[in-house]
Amino acid sequence: MEGMEDEGPSSQDELPHIDDEQLSAPEQSRVESCTSLENVCVDKNAVCKLTEGLLSHYLPSLQNSKRTLQEVTQNQLILLDALDQEVTKFRDCNTLLDLNSLFTEAKIYHNKLVNIRKEMIFIHERTTKLKKRALKLQQQQQKEALEKEHQREKELERERQLTAKPAKRT
Repeated sequence: MEGMEDEGPSSQDELPHIDDEQLSAPEQSRVESCTSLENVCVDKNAVCKLTEGLLSHYLPSLQNSKRTLQEVTQNQLILLDALDQEVTKFRDCNTLLDLNSLFTEAKIYHNKLVNIRKEMIFIHERTTKLKKRALKLQQQQQKEALEKEHQREKELERERQLTAKPAKRT
């Protein structure tokens, strides 16, 4: 702003009226153009100095802003990577919870299998004992049947002996 005041007037009313004939050759080259709408004459040298002043005033802060934005972008990328890692950890935790439930379920089914095996062993022992008992009972029945048959034969023999026999005549 201060540099602009030094350069000269900025509006048409404040411009000094200079005819093209009064300007020397170097001065005529400095005057670039006059627009028909505002009739403002622009000096190339003034434009260059104003541009340099504007750039020197805003360029360092813009470059700092650019560096800051690059750092923020880099930090965002780092944070995104960290966030992805955390998401992966949570997924792994959920997977571990699923694995824990599977192991718990496997223990339950293992216990059921152990109980079924014990029951099968118990049932096998009982059937073995029942078979032995059935065999003993069968043997005992056969023995009793044999004894009854033997007893009956004895009785038949006794009856035969008791029955009258005709005596032999001698």
